[in-house]
Amino acid sequence: MGDQLGALHGRRVVVTRSSAQAGSLVGLLEAEGAVTVVVPLIEQVAVPEEGAALAALAPSAFDWLVVSSPNGASHYVAAHGDAPPQVAAIGATTAAALAEGGVVASLIPGEQSAVGLLAEFPECVGAGRVLLVQAAGAEPVLADGLRAKNWQVTVVAPYRTVPARLSAGLQLAALAADAVLFASGSAVRAWVDVFGTSTPPITVAIGPQTLAAADSLNLKISLVATDHSLKGLIAVLSAYLSSPS
Repeated sequence: MGDQLGALHGRRVVVTRSSAQAGSLVGLLEAEGAVTVVVPLIEQVAVPEEGAALAALAPSAFDWLVVSSPNGASHYVAAHGDAPPQVAAIGATTAAALAEGGVVASLIPGEQSAVGLLAEFPECVGAGRVLLVQAAGAEPVLADGLRAKNWQVTVVAPYRTVPARLSAGLQLAALAADAVLFASGSAVRAWVDVFGTSTPPITVAIGPQTLAAADSLNLKISLVATDHSLKGLIAVLSAYLSSPS
């Protein structure tokens, strides 16, 4: 008798991450038997002048490094082999990207979001400095929140998010899938730019910020991951599909 098939077996699931970042999520889904439809709605491109500015900074001049995305983590470790004494990552996936370069995050918030990180970040006593690495054009939530806690914040944005072009065939395949996973607010916004509010039957957001982006655009979200990570996205979808109809 063979192993019982999981809830995701044979399900067509849309992955909306960029081509460079889709691999890890695709691997996790395919391990569960899902059929992935990779729809790279967004791509990250380097901002050379900001990358040069990041490389020119001395990590030892800061008390904290705060990184808001896996892509930001990759840019940081490409520029530096060391880090400030304390490191904060917005979530487990970002922490893993830092760890690949030998940088260990000492703070990963329980609620893996900007708001969650700020809730756990300490108040500054004296003159403390934070290096914040994030995307160009990112919402100012983290920078403003850190300054509100009396930190001196240096923001470096070594990459930006741009829309990707999709073929008509890929668009049709996306809408014909069983579910779509959104791992960022930028992916939600890019989806609406292409598809409007049309979606597969099940839509899954990685966390509250992604949900808020969807709500602001009237895009209905079916499920929100309890664990705001790639594994959390899969877990909440699998649990939903496993539950009695």
